[in-house]
Amino acid sequence: MPSVELMSPRYGRGVASVIVVSQFVDECQLNVRGGDGGAGCISFRREGPVVDGGPNGGDGGNGGDVWLIADHNVASLLAFRDHPHRRAGSGVHGKGKDLHGKRGSSMEVKVPEGTVVRDLYSGEILAELFRHGDKWLAAAGGRGGRGNARFLSNKRRAPTFAEQGEHGEERWLKLELQLMADVALVGFPNAGKSTLISVISAAKPKIADYPFTTLEPNLGVVSLDDDTNFVVADIPGLIEGASEGRGLGHRFLRHVERARVLCLLIDLASVDGMSPSEQEDVLLTELGQYQPELLERPRLVVGTKADMLAGGAAPDGWPHPVISSVAHQGLRELVGRMASAVHESRSSEPVQEGVVVLRPEPTGAIVERLGDNEFRLVGREVERVVALNDVTTSEALEWIDSRLERLGVPKMLSKAGVVDGDIIWIGEFSFEYRSDL
Repeated sequence: MPSVELMSPRYGRGVASVIVVSQFVDECQLNVRGGDGGAGCISFRREGPVVDGGPNGGDGGNGGDVWLIADHNVASLLAFRDHPHRRAGSGVHGKGKDLHGKRGSSMEVKVPEGTVVRDLYSGEILAELFRHGDKWLAAAGGRGGRGNARFLSNKRRAPTFAEQGEHGEERWLKLELQLMADVALVGFPNAGKSTLISVISAAKPKIADYPFTTLEPNLGVVSLDDDTNFVVADIPGLIEGASEGRGLGHRFLRHVERARVLCLLIDLASVDGMSPSEQEDVLLTELGQYQPELLERPRLVVGTKADMLAGGAAPDGWPHPVISSVAHQGLRELVGRMASAVHESRSSEPVQEGVVVLRPEPTGAIVERLGDNEFRLVGREVERVVALNDVTTSEALEWIDSRLERLGVPKMLSKAGVVDGDIIWIGEFSFEYRSDL
């Protein structure tokens, strides 16, 4: 589980605290399933003093729903890596004496702010939960079955059937975390990003003198005073071709998308023989190819490792500031510029709303041909008629037949070319078609 570590300031009037994640997970799969509805009850009044008893079977309770909720206290998707299944409670069956079953308990699954929810198989974005409290219905619970008391009518004085509970919705999702940082540190491997964030914040990333030391993003909270604080993200090092997926480029670049300000760290001690200007050009090219809008973000360009230069001075022709995280050179000015850029960006940008894709429940049905003599009826209303009812009793079958007729199923089958003797499938139930002629 993520842990929160509070530390004293380490830089000037600088940093107070940071969330330290024991293991950062930014992608995972999640299986969600709504609770099943409870079955309706078949019951009749059997009281001595009552002359005319009647049906009094209660309804089953609805199944619980599964909700995804953004929570600022959750730092990563680690909780879902080894335990990807989440299921809501099922509804209780109805009882006699018109006693309805209890509704199943819903489940609220907390995810980090900045979580993007996709369908695992199609890749379609279903929800973007950016702010604390944003919620999305991931899997609806099944409807509870109606008891036999609900089927009482003038023609049916003693109904001997009830509905079964509906199965809850189940689906596989893919969760992707996009860090909600104010400033993203972008640079080549070993450009000094981890050292910088460890000095200006209380973050403790792994630091070493070899490339690709950072394999997962690190977050640090920079606090100058009670009213001025912002979040800095140490993005793992990019390489040329990152926008095409080289070096896990897509996985790393995704965390840059939500940052308000980009801070490009250029290694003045040279990277693989590349000059500072060449490094800047490559980084901007990769950002633009991944998402052109990133080039329009407020941007700071800073030269690093000034302590390794002669006299700690910038090379000739270098137009940007120079810092040394090891020697604490130029850090106060850099943090001030970051704070100003973040403040200006926050003031100018509109409030970001979470996105949830809403789709109306489909109505009607369609006929699909499975073979020369087999057809399938597909549609939630039609499938629900069969799924909720007991197909083993003649009275329930009569009810199913009347419901399908009201939904226009016979006309649909006739237009589709179905003839006597063909096999019709509705969900897991099949029957041999006979016309009413």
